[in-house]
Amino acid sequence: MNAPARFFSTLEPLRYVGRDSRDPFGFRWYDRDQIVLGKRMEDHLRFAVAYWHSFTWPGGDPFGGETFLRPWMHGSDEMDLARAKADVAFDMFRILDVPYFCFHDRDIAPEGKTLKESNANVRAIADIFAKKMESSKVKLLWGTANLFSHRRFMSGASTNPDPDVFAYSASQVKNVMEITHELGGENYVLWGGREGYETLLNTDLKRELDQMGRFLNLVVEHKYKIGFKGTILIEPKPQEPTKHQYDFDVSTVYGLLCRAGLEKEVKVNVEANHATLAGHSFEHEIAMAAALGIFGSIDMNKGDAQSGWDTDQFPTNVEDTALAMYEILRAGGYTTGGTNFDAKIRRQSIDPEDLILAHVAAMDVCAHALLVAADMLKDGALQQAVDDRYAGWNEPQNKAMLQPGTTLASIAARAEAENLDPQPRSGRQERLEALVGSYFR
Repeated sequence: MNAPARFFSTLEPLRYVGRDSRDPFGFRWYDRDQIVLGKRMEDHLRFAVAYWHSFTWPGGDPFGGETFLRPWMHGSDEMDLARAKADVAFDMFRILDVPYFCFHDRDIAPEGKTLKESNANVRAIADIFAKKMESSKVKLLWGTANLFSHRRFMSGASTNPDPDVFAYSASQVKNVMEITHELGGENYVLWGGREGYETLLNTDLKRELDQMGRFLNLVVEHKYKIGFKGTILIEPKPQEPTKHQYDFDVSTVYGLLCRAGLEKEVKVNVEANHATLAGHSFEHEIAMAAALGIFGSIDMNKGDAQSGWDTDQFPTNVEDTALAMYEILRAGGYTTGGTNFDAKIRRQSIDPEDLILAHVAAMDVCAHALLVAADMLKDGALQQAVDDRYAGWNEPQNKAMLQPGTTLASIAARAEAENLDPQPRSGRQERLEALVGSYFR
């Protein structure tokens, strides 16, 4: 089958229309060429469209099936459907004028009758991508392999008790890593949706962690073998679909990387909704990743305050997003990473244009948030408050306490000799929260 000549009607590439406009098909805040802190807004934000939620998710939920009825989802020839889906996807990239997209192998191509055929299907669609990318501005932010949807992965991929699943997963990852490299992808992502356990009664934790660590090392080794210059990323998530996942949050992933000897080789892709499911704020996870030296990229979305699961909604809250953008700017901004919209429209939003409008609104939220975050950084008042709070550590005798050679006994002796009697000082949280509010206008 062939997709309609214009699934999205006759929309031309969307442009900045100004903050006073109410045109839903124009950007009110996202002016891609506006210079912010010495860099174009587009280059700061590095927006990416997620292939899976935008073009593969049918609109179902645990209590109801497909609502979107996309023309590329129904037909007898699955590869023909995949080619039609690619046409629609690149049309949307053109309309949004985004610089990047991201994909899983199972998003872009169907499984074949054998592993070899499945990998070949992915490569065939990737060849179509390569041709389309020659005449398009869009590039690949990252690729990844889906090691969680098929029933073979119900007990994990690299952590599976069946070594054949480990080997099968290795083949999938090898294929997608090489395709990502060939398409000029800037990162490769690993998300262990099933890398965890449901009950300790049938789980050997040490064995599974050893398997996971070895798999990660194999991925890094293959990166160098093929000459891939991009970044390997892990995306943390605490639970769901697995009861407990080994990549629970940024700190847990760092521990896994240190255990595997990869803390200098692998970074994290932080998702907003995953952060809140782990009991953290989005900005906390970004700041923690930066503090540990493993910040790489983000999946931009939000959860629902009334739902305790991963709802993957488009961001709508400028203040929350600005706090996240502030931490990204403080970390020096993206290198190979970007802002990927790992978000899906609601299952009742069935018009084709709803998909466009969701991205437009989300891009505006991020652009607005970037401008606020830039003001916060330029003003310097927040950073000054932090610097003042820790100023005592700049004193030579206090710096010395953290240096090798200083003993617990020598520190204790100084404290007694100087008759130290430290008094608490206000953290001024409310004052700083009010200061943050003053940047919104």
